[in-house]
Amino acid sequence: MLQGLEQLSSDLILGLSDACRADPNPNKVNLTVGIYMNEAGVCPVFEAVQLAQRAIVDEEVTKAYLSAAGDAQFNTGIQRLTLGADSIALADGRVSSIQTPGGCGGLRIGAEIIQAASPGARVWISDPTWPVHIPLLGSVGLQLQSYRYYDPASHGVNFDGMVEDLKNARAGDVVLLHGCCHNPCGADLSLAQWAIVADMLEQQGLTPFVDIAYQGLGDGLEEDAAGLRLLISRLPEVIVAASCSKNIGLYRERTGATIFVCRDEANASAILTQAQAAARRVYSMPPAHGALVAGRVLTDDNLGVIWRTELSAMCQRINGLRTNLRRALETTCGQDFAFIEREKGMFSFLGLSAAQAVRLRKEFGVYMLDSSRINVAGINARNIDYVAQSVSEVL
Repeated sequence: MLQGLEQLSSDLILGLSDACRADPNPNKVNLTVGIYMNEAGVCPVFEAVQLAQRAIVDEEVTKAYLSAAGDAQFNTGIQRLTLGADSIALADGRVSSIQTPGGCGGLRIGAEIIQAASPGARVWISDPTWPVHIPLLGSVGLQLQSYRYYDPASHGVNFDGMVEDLKNARAGDVVLLHGCCHNPCGADLSLAQWAIVADMLEQQGLTPFVDIAYQGLGDGLEEDAAGLRLLISRLPEVIVAASCSKNIGLYRERTGATIFVCRDEANASAILTQAQAAARRVYSMPPAHGALVAGRVLTDDNLGVIWRTELSAMCQRINGLRTNLRRALETTCGQDFAFIEREKGMFSFLGLSAAQAVRLRKEFGVYMLDSSRINVAGINARNIDYVAQSVSEVL
């Protein structure tokens, strides 16, 4: 039976990262995978996470399954973090959530619920978007449409194109939106643009599905959720996929959630049963450790202060790297790279051709995608000048 299956090519991003690891070039730089790296080139463990883990180990008396919805403390914490502690939707009791294996799990459960509610529904996805959005949503049977989002010429949002394309969406369609720190381009909607999108969703009868994987890494925890919260204040239904990989550093613990903002409390309760049934057939039971850690960090006052301080420092460092990278590139290349400083989060398109990106990898050991998307957090004081000089060589 298995002999008929062909060997598939490696995942584009993970394959390049593997190639970088195997590269003997002592100056090699990995700007591919979206993981935060500190100045030492290490993905750090938050102090708040370490403290929470120690307490859990000391207190743990069982390895029994969590409930189907996941850890209650985590669900409370992630709802308040994402929607805001003063959310009217939370106060009205019309919110439910389920713990998932990372943001991917959050997206998949959201897709399962959309498919159950409206089989074969159309989901509008930004062009470009995170490539894994497509199999996560498309493999459940949803129909995917794209809307223009990024303008390579201005290195910003093509908002006119976005609006024009979404005018073609019809009642019952779903619009997938990046909550902040757009992956892969780093160009975000302004709050005024979020308001226009909210108008369109409301008038056309569209449902927003918001992927917020980088809250806290753009302008701050509250600022990065402003667009999402505006939608929730305006619309009766919003689906949210949230992740703790980046802002709590729980990458390999696979900690995320799907949050459902519903029309009323009864509907929120019904949707939770549907989400639990979907989870049961997809992965059965949620993993415990990351959610137990995140739940403590998000709900314990002392740990929360430590974590927010650490996250703020991380955000400031990323924004500082953007400034420094812009200066280094402009000094070396003699071109305008101001767009890097305007963008948010970890990613940016440098505006290079695929051939130039290939040259960077082969000749200089500077690894980025063929689209020239880079992870800004892979830059540090040791490699920034080398990266800038290498880019200059291929321009």
